[in-house]
Amino acid sequence: MERLEALGRISDDARCLTRTFCSPAMRRANRLAASWMRAAGMAVREDAIGNLIGHYPAAASRRKVLLLGSHLDTVRNAGKFDGPLGVTLAIACVEHLRRNRLRLPFAIEVCGFADEEGVRYQSSYLGSRAVAGLLPDSDLRRKDARGVSMADAIRAFGGQPARLKQARFNASRLLGYVEAHIEQGPVLEEKQLALGIVTAIAGQSRYQFTFTGRAGHAGTTPMRLRRDALCAAAQFILAVEDYAARKAGLVATVGQIQASPNASNVIPGAATLTLDVRHQADAVRRAAGAQFQKLARQIADARRVKAATELVQQTPSVACSKSLSGLLERATKRHQPHIVRLPSGAGHDAAVLARITPAAMLFIRCKGGVSHHPDESVSPQDVRLAFAVLNDFLKLLTDEYGRI
Repeated sequence: MERLEALGRISDDARCLTRTFCSPAMRRANRLAASWMRAAGMAVREDAIGNLIGHYPAAASRRKVLLLGSHLDTVRNAGKFDGPLGVTLAIACVEHLRRNRLRLPFAIEVCGFADEEGVRYQSSYLGSRAVAGLLPDSDLRRKDARGVSMADAIRAFGGQPARLKQARFNASRLLGYVEAHIEQGPVLEEKQLALGIVTAIAGQSRYQFTFTGRAGHAGTTPMRLRRDALCAAAQFILAVEDYAARKAGLVATVGQIQASPNASNVIPGAATLTLDVRHQADAVRRAAGAQFQKLARQIADARRVKAATELVQQTPSVACSKSLSGLLERATKRHQPHIVRLPSGAGHDAAVLARITPAAMLFIRCKGGVSHHPDESVSPQDVRLAFAVLNDFLKLLTDEYGRI
């Protein structure tokens, strides 16, 4: 908990916790987490994109590798636990092994991924997609709000954008990936239980919509002659909300919007917005995306403006590994009376790692279900319980590994 507080003080914004991909705050966070990894007996490296990786060797060489961890970046005005909790718990588990002079029949690598939230470049999972070999070179040309390309940001951070392919993990050597994470929802608190086993992770699509009209004088252009791009965007946002509210399980969020020229006395000539669409069924999510693009065109035509759409990123829904989840469940049963199995509406690095290795997740109760907010909170007792479960999981996996 003290380590989480320490990471919570590392921010690019003095007014709140904001730690984005390849930022100065991320450099300081990596440096601090690396010191904890070394103290826990791990050899530490940073890969070509800036992921922090600590290696705890197996009892014998050339054995399989179990991945543990989460991400170290945050959203803007974030809480302290989304991501870093999974990294610090993984470090604590390795510390426990070293303290007890234990080596397992498989190596452990603790991953502090450089980007999961996608705040800076509107494209999430940059860290985990790099190690999974799923980050296209075209992403390196993306630019942030200040016009800095992703390649230049990685280079300034000390990474090597030209060598991203070398960051890819050898899938044949991976035993699996396990991520502990706050639930980011109210189910566990409602059931008065500390921990839950994740069954699946919802699929996600991220879009950018641009409405282009015509800028004009706010005082001299009659209302009937206006081609207001921001009004078109506003109508579209409400149409998205209405459609999603009528589809069970579908969530759609416009999180950012920019108007141009962004002056108080000028009719907006352009408006750009982001749209995040999620559902556990990929077919429903894809159908919703197609419907939103149709709505944008209809609204644009009615208002005599143009609408353009870019699919920024798409992540399919993922079912968690039954074998690893089963071991997590057995470990949890030792520490709490009932097991809760629940899907995740939020995206996680586990959704990407599942493309190359079995993946499982342990959810930890958070107060009020609040996340992506400074009020995000977990109790030390729940964290202690998660630590005990992860340690027991490693013992069970060790026994299971002997039979593989």
